[in-house]
Amino acid sequence: MMNNPHPIRDYIVPGRRAHLVGIGGVSMCPLAEVLRGMGLQVQGSDMTESDTVRHLRSLGIPVAIGHNAENLGDCDLVIRTAAVHDSNPEIAGAVARGIPVYERAQAWGAIMQRYPNALCVSGTHGKTTTTSMCTHIFMAAEADPTVMIGGTLPLLHAGYRVGQGDTIILESCEYCNSFLSFFPTVAVILNVEEDHLDFFKDLHDIQRSFRQFAELVPEAGSVIVNADNASAMEAVAGIAHPVFTFSLDHPADCTAANLQEVDGRPVFDVMVRGEKYAHVELHVYGHHNVLNALAAASAAYVLGLPGHAVEEGLASFTGAGRRFEHKGTYHGAEVYDDYAHHPDELHALFTTAREMGYQRLVVAFQPHTYSRTAKLFDRFVEELKIPDVAILAEIFAAREQNTLGISSADLCRNVPGAVYCSTLDKVADQLRQMARPGDLILTVGAGDIYRAGEKLLAGV
Repeated sequence: MMNNPHPIRDYIVPGRRAHLVGIGGVSMCPLAEVLRGMGLQVQGSDMTESDTVRHLRSLGIPVAIGHNAENLGDCDLVIRTAAVHDSNPEIAGAVARGIPVYERAQAWGAIMQRYPNALCVSGTHGKTTTTSMCTHIFMAAEADPTVMIGGTLPLLHAGYRVGQGDTIILESCEYCNSFLSFFPTVAVILNVEEDHLDFFKDLHDIQRSFRQFAELVPEAGSVIVNADNASAMEAVAGIAHPVFTFSLDHPADCTAANLQEVDGRPVFDVMVRGEKYAHVELHVYGHHNVLNALAAASAAYVLGLPGHAVEEGLASFTGAGRRFEHKGTYHGAEVYDDYAHHPDELHALFTTAREMGYQRLVVAFQPHTYSRTAKLFDRFVEELKIPDVAILAEIFAAREQNTLGISSADLCRNVPGAVYCSTLDKVADQLRQMARPGDLILTVGAGDIYRAGEKLLAGV
């Protein structure tokens, strides 16, 4: 951190002017709105125009496109995303002028300190869905939570809400150790796998980060861990704090009993230490979502919510935005979109999709970041062999430059029958040519691959 002799909470007061660098990001946009709702004057900058930028402007929040020190104006503090480096002209300009610079996670950490209950959902994957499930449960319990999700939740028509209750629910990301700036009273760890290897050295380094996260929980709080994920259990092994576990395949505090499928969707009883806590009928598919539901139920249990809130909340949950989201029908093919961008996520998504009874699974996948694609290359290749048809869009750069000289064309050469498309227009054209009745078409990735699906459906 830099230029910050005072904790950020001293600056999060009405009337202060905050400048957000990368304000259009998935957790920066809601942060801007939350700070504005708390009485701060908010402004910011982003590299590109986007729907979120236009949304913020519609609220009267000024957003400059491009980064320039002049954008700072007379701000009192600067908040940046983890992807913005010290060399950024606005960061350098703030340092030169003595304006304190804080990380996005520090801002959320300061906000959550105002709540008796801070439910932080972490893990390599499943965070958005589980945080969304928790939100549905707490809303069903009329707990009026404050929420920050890394995606859009139809229930909220946004990725956040500001409530008046005593609980804040946050999706908590490990990238650049961001979640170590949080103050969880309940820390959920869904899984711990290799990812973000542009920052972490290896799996052991990632486990160390999650362990530190768990150790942030106070003695009166709860650490909730997936007993089916050996790496997550290894990360918390031996910590002083008692661990509350959930599982489908191992002994645990919270488990599923009488698990069956009704119209392909899971139905089960949530058991806590041998006693029935809730009966759950999910409206989302897959083994992974049963585990996500058990994690959310565990959080509700340790925070004292009644089982009927779990039942009502999960019954009303139909998925978060870009999480197996149905987009429409094209020439008899059903078109869905999903945010999956890690091999484990692809495996869960593709295997679930294959079990849904469609004649063919057609996937248009856009890898996310060059470093992830390179370091997990062989695993991506294996998962991309699962669909009947794989169309590969070019890698979405996100925060990176292609110093590795890698392309989706490299993946394509290793996946039999795969098709490489250099642009999203070409992806949409390829889907138009291939689509036929009985297909399940999936656009998949954390970048802008969803636009290919939108282009496909635009002509319907």
